[in-house]
Amino acid sequence: MRRHELTDREWAIIQPLLPQKSRGVPRVDDRRVINGILWRFRAGTPWRDVPERYGPRTTLYNRFARWRAAGVWDRILEAISEAYDGDIVMIDSSCVRVHQHGAAVKRGVTTMAAWDIPAAG
Repeated sequence: MRRHELTDREWAIIQPLLPQKSRGVPRVDDRRVINGILWRFRAGTPWRDVPERYGPRTTLYNRFARWRAAGVWDRILEAISEAYDGDIVMIDSSCVRVHQHGAAVKRGVTTMAAWDIPAAG
């Protein structure tokens, strides 16, 4: 198991929440697919840049999109949050604010980063 992939405990929580219907074709390993999807979001890359060890990128994207529409991801996040009893913190740019000093910076003024002094020029 790689450093950022699902642990056995996390997988035991997630596995029962996944859809079990197959469409006639044997399913690609769900754990590997979820690890690939999580890798993509953690790295912030396009789907085409997900390493091949996680399977075809079309499988990753299609599974992500179908599960999003079916509410599977909501159930997974809720179950993981309950299991870890609030010990998980997730942040992104939608919940991080600029420091008050950075919010009032005038545009076009060049400053020296270390002292915030307007540069001569």
